[in-house]
Amino acid sequence: MKSSTFATCLLGLLCALSLAAPTLAQDHGGMDHGGTDHGGTDHSGMDHGDHPAVPGKTIPNAEHTHAVGPAGATYDLRFIDGMVQHHTGALRMSEFVFGIGQPGVGALATTIWREQANEIRAIGLWRKAWYPQAPAYPVALAPGGDPNSLAGLTRMSQAQIDGMRMMGDPPTPDNRVVWFLEGMLHHHGGALIMAHDALAKSTNPTIRRFARQVIVAQRAEIVQLRRMLAVEGLRRPAYHQYDNLFAL
Repeated sequence: MKSSTFATCLLGLLCALSLAAPTLAQDHGGMDHGGTDHGGTDHSGMDHGDHPAVPGKTIPNAEHTHAVGPAGATYDLRFIDGMVQHHTGALRMSEFVFGIGQPGVGALATTIWREQANEIRAIGLWRKAWYPQAPAYPVALAPGGDPNSLAGLTRMSQAQIDGMRMMGDPPTPDNRVVWFLEGMLHHHGGALIMAHDALAKSTNPTIRRFARQVIVAQRAEIVQLRRMLAVEGLRRPAYHQYDNLFAL
């Protein structure tokens, strides 16, 4: 994201820290660890009945990758934990192409890494301020869990973390430029899905402001990624599948 986006995020943070933490129901019963994945592709902590709120389009299998569940007092916590994992995927993807100059790929990767690392730190501060009783590990809604209670959450499984990070198989030295450009385009599309979901479900003005900033920044970088792919001779219809998510 752009530097101005992060500066605005920090201004939002200062306002957000003065807000009261969301009211949580029955949050003294501890966390449910039954959904933790110890192998395989368990999505039990993800939301199966409430798809990401995406205007005008259903993205295939999006509920297995980006959904954080229904609105409720823990929605912002679930959104933050999902976005931290999603941003972490962008950091790891960017590291594969640091220093590559064709066509400005390394510079873009460095910018993405720096700005998303800063955002991870900022939203981590929101988490600490709003949910001081939440565990340190990332959480997801447990099957049948109460979205208004910390007790309704479970530890995010490795399958869920991998789904949020959207990294797939690592690249080879020969394909890493296209791997990064195509992968980051779809990764940014995932961020658009999450941002629209937050706008539909969160009432927190700071989260809503952040979601709008994500949409503005990611749509601009998707256009930039498409131009870079065109330099590589790639102009595929799939690169436009997120265009309907560009609007605020």
